Order: sequence, then structure tokens, then C-alpha cells
Amino acid sequence: MVVERMKDGMDLTCDPAARWWDRETDADLVCLAVHDETPDIRTFTFAGAQGQSFALEAGQYFTFDVPLESGEGAATEPRCYSLSSSALRPRTIAVSVKRVPGGRVSNRLHEALRVGDTIRAMGPSGAFTLPRPLPEKLLLLSAGSGITPMIAMARTLADAAARTDVVFFHAARSLADFAFAADLQALARANPRFRVIFLPEDGSGGHFGPVGRISAELLGALVPDLAARTVLCCGPAPFMAAARAIGVAAGVPQAAWLEESFDLAPVESTVDDAPAKTGFSATFSRQNRTITVGADQTLLSAARAQGVVLPSSCANGLCGTCKARLVSGQVAMAHNGGIRQREIDAGFILPCCARPLTDVVIER
Repeated sequence: MVVERMKDGMDLTCDPAARWWDRETDADLVCLAVHDETPDIRTFTFAGAQGQSFALEAGQYFTFDVPLESGEGAATEPRCYSLSSSALRPRTIAVSVKRVPGGRVSNRLHEALRVGDTIRAMGPSGAFTLPRPLPEKLLLLSAGSGITPMIAMARTLADAAARTDVVFFHAARSLADFAFAADLQALARANPRFRVIFLPEDGSGGHFGPVGRISAELLGALVPDLAARTVLCCGPAPFMAAARAIGVAAGVPQAAWLEESFDLAPVESTVDDAPAKTGFSATFSRQNRTITVGADQTLLSAARAQGVVLPSSCANGLCGTCKARLVSGQVAMAHNGGIRQREIDAGFILPCCARPLTDVVIER
């Protein structure tokens, strides 16, 4: 069901001189369309506010600064959402957001973001992308909202007319929870080298295929050449752990098993350290808390150890979720791309990868 779509104002010509989205300088996206995929997954399509085109890879994500209230100056909270659109259609991008019970950001997006609204975002980011060169055989293996980067990859492969043999295997609770089902079935009808397998836990409602949870027996029967495929896996942690164990037992080489993960060379290795007794002081102004940060601790690590609540996700300087303004003091920061240089110049830091060089005050 299409909820909303922008009626006019789009330039449908191909302008060879069009400007490309600059990750360092561009930040505003305009919502062009809102589309329901399932009862709790909604797709939002965006264009650059200045009509920029996007250079990206299927599987990457954007970090959105989501206003939690209406009005100018409202508090925002960052969230990363994988792109669900083809990387080979550069005029627009789309993300598909699953509403999480009690989730402030996902519910806010579902309830408040409308066609014509502008939202700040940073990206693209992420290394969970299609291998280069493309292997002869792929298994795109997902569960729940993990389908999002997978549909982006499937759409990109279709737009590229790639000859890779693809099995798209997706698990969900019920038939009603299968996002993009019609699109995937259309891709399968158009390409004999693209096969779709849906695995609902609940088989009621007219499903005639396999039912239940992923298992070695089931995956072995449905994908008998599993060990010969490069596997890209995304979904809830228990699903990915179970799938990985099955893949290892089936003989999938480690190098051929790729997962959606924020794991990089860790800059945060002491997240659960005990409270430091000596070091610099860090004051979190909104919470009126001052703690001591040890010489080997990041601000996030010390905050967690002493009960100061900070938003965070990757803890590797990648996603930008913990971004905060440094009111005073100095830090050393070794990030992995989760913050722009102009944001650093404006006084923002990522506490997950920042170690104080002096006493500091953080606006959190």
C-alpha cells in the first residue's frame, strides 16, 4: 500500500552535469514517498535536497538524525538504517524501517515523517557489500529486518543484469511479515538464476513451502550446494549465530561467509572496565554527572562503567550514534568514518572512540 507520494517537482531528465552527494558537505534529504511493506515495516524514499545523485554500494546504510519532537531545535537521536533501494538508481535512496515496540526512533519515523519533510542524514557507510568480483554463486540469507540490505543487493544485481546464481533465503514469523515478497517473486520470474525461498515460522495463511526455523537439515535440503556459495547473512544475532554454525558444519569457507556487522579493528576494547580512580574528569552536562576517565579508557567506556547512559551502537567510531558536542576540553579521537570533518570542526566528537587529553565537558 502506498501511503504518500510526492506529486510533482521532480526532474526526470538525465543531467550529465548533476552534482553528486558529498558525504562531507551534504546532509539534508527530502522525503519523496512513503510505502508500507508489512504491518510494521515502512519504506521511505528520499532525494538530496539539492537534487544530488548518490554513489553507493548495495548493503550500505545512512545514519539519520531523527527529531523526537516537532519544531525547530527539537532534540534528535541518530539511527542507522540500511538502504533497501538499488545502488544503480542514483537519483534516490530508500530505507525500510521496522517499527520496534517501545522504540522511540522507529515509532517516531512511522508516525511523523511525511512526504515533503526534510531530514538530516550522513552516509553512505558500511562494508557489508557485494563481493568484488562477484562470485558465481551467492546465498543471500536473512531474517526479520535483516532483509533490508539483501533486497538492495537483489535489486542491484537485477539492474546490473548480473549472471550470478542467487538463492534468496528469508525467514520471518509469518507470511504477513515477509517484506518485498511481490518484488522478489517478480525478480525470480524474470531471472531463472534467481531463486527465492520464504521460511515462515507459522505456516498458516496459504503457504505451501517449508515452515519452521532454520536448521542444518532444512538448509541442506533447500540449498544443497551451500558449501559452494558465498553467503551474505543478516538478521537477529541468534539467527546469524545459528546460520553461521550451519555454514561451518556444511563446509562454507570462512572467507565466503559475510555478515552484517559493525566489527572493525576495535578502537573500544574496554567497554566494561571498572570505574577509574585516576585520570581526567568528564562532565555530562545534561545529566549533571561528572566521572573520572582513566588513561586507557574512552569516554563511552568510562561512562558505561559508572552508570552514565549514552546512546551508542557500534562502539567503533563507525555509526555516529553516540555523537555529542564537546563543550570544553580536548580529546584524542580515532574514528572509522562515523563523523564528518566539518562536524569535528564544529566541536562534535564520538565518545566511543575519544580519549580525553584534559578535563572535558560533554553536552549529553
